[in-house]
Amino acid sequence: MVFSINNFFDENNKKSKIADFQDLDHIDGISISTVSAGLYDHKRDDLVLFYFRDGASHASVFTQSKIVSENIKWNKNIKSQKLSALLINTRNANALTGIDGFNSLKVLSNDLSSHLTEKQKIDEENPKEIKSNEILFACTGTIGERFPLNEIKNKIPDLIKNIKYTQNKLIWMKAAMGIITTDSRPKLSMSECKIGSENIKVYGIAKGSGMIYPNMATTLGFVFTDARLPTSILKKILKESIKTTFNAISCDGDTSTNDMVSIISTNKANNPIIKDIKDSRLKHFKKSIYDVLLNLAKRVASDGEGASKFITITCKNAKSEDDAKNVSFSIANSPLVKTAFAGEDPNWGRIAMSIGKSNAQINVKKLSIFIGPYKIFFNGSIHKDYEEKIVSEYMKNESLVVTVDIGLGNKEFTAYTMDLTKKYIEINSDYRS
Repeated sequence: MVFSINNFFDENNKKSKIADFQDLDHIDGISISTVSAGLYDHKRDDLVLFYFRDGASHASVFTQSKIVSENIKWNKNIKSQKLSALLINTRNANALTGIDGFNSLKVLSNDLSSHLTEKQKIDEENPKEIKSNEILFACTGTIGERFPLNEIKNKIPDLIKNIKYTQNKLIWMKAAMGIITTDSRPKLSMSECKIGSENIKVYGIAKGSGMIYPNMATTLGFVFTDARLPTSILKKILKESIKTTFNAISCDGDTSTNDMVSIISTNKANNPIIKDIKDSRLKHFKKSIYDVLLNLAKRVASDGEGASKFITITCKNAKSEDDAKNVSFSIANSPLVKTAFAGEDPNWGRIAMSIGKSNAQINVKKLSIFIGPYKIFFNGSIHKDYEEKIVSEYMKNESLVVTVDIGLGNKEFTAYTMDLTKKYIEINSDYRS
């Protein structure tokens, strides 16, 4: 798919999601660069570098798949509390590439750290040595293909040359577009808050369209902030926030080898020093992180491969949290439910089927099913006012809501998904061509 930035600033997009992106600007301590390494047959940026010239604190969560990419192995081995760079490549997952894939990252980290150290000598009054163990890697694309080491390595000088110390909405857009694969649009989000009296920025970008299902994040997601916070605090906030954001989405029920979500903080803000996650001054920051992660997660789900519908599924009043989650995902992952929604058919029997196979505790006499605001099945029987024609009309909307009331407790979980269309098959049948 060929992208042009201009496409995202036309009148149609100004009336849609692009409006949310207009105010992303500068975060102190972050530098961005994008280039094309020629990893695709068509011209597009496929390498994105985030450079933290004074270092940054960071926290990440990774896929729970038993088969992980070489970059995930690399990132898990990083013990440094300081992060100097994040390098993202598309088109190649660097998964099932063995020792050659891992050693390729060693080569890139050494080369990149050397170039950035030289840049420090040129640009900084007190230059620092950039170390190879201060670099994170994110890879996305086809699994099991040779990692394009030389193509990427040869473009590192251009990446360094193109570094922008000051960002604007265009640079953020280029970065978001540079990390996508089968996505139909870039995914960006922002929030601002206060820690004490200090203004704090929270910006995020993500990619993800297929192979989307927890655990963990089922995509690549990166949240950047200038908050002055230690890694220990960031880890706790991310772990808590991920549960109902990126771990609440599903496009096709498949978990990738490469999933990761990171929070990276430049520590440039002059907020009060905080050492305790329970500190009340973190309240608004936690919400900003959560809001950005949830916004990005929803964008991933709504942009599922071939999607025509964005579907929110809530199970409430379940006996346990696990029951609520199992019911929501059982519905979200059902091909029969997803194809019914694609066909704008209110076939609520498929929803009931999905509830039944979820292994959750169910008492049919207390079960209720809603599609949008309409009661379909209520307290164990078809609702007396149910009219399929009215619900069929509702199904024509691009954004749909399903609510299931178990009636056995007070636990709740919301999952986000998309419908299953012929376009999904088309995209994935010729993914590598």
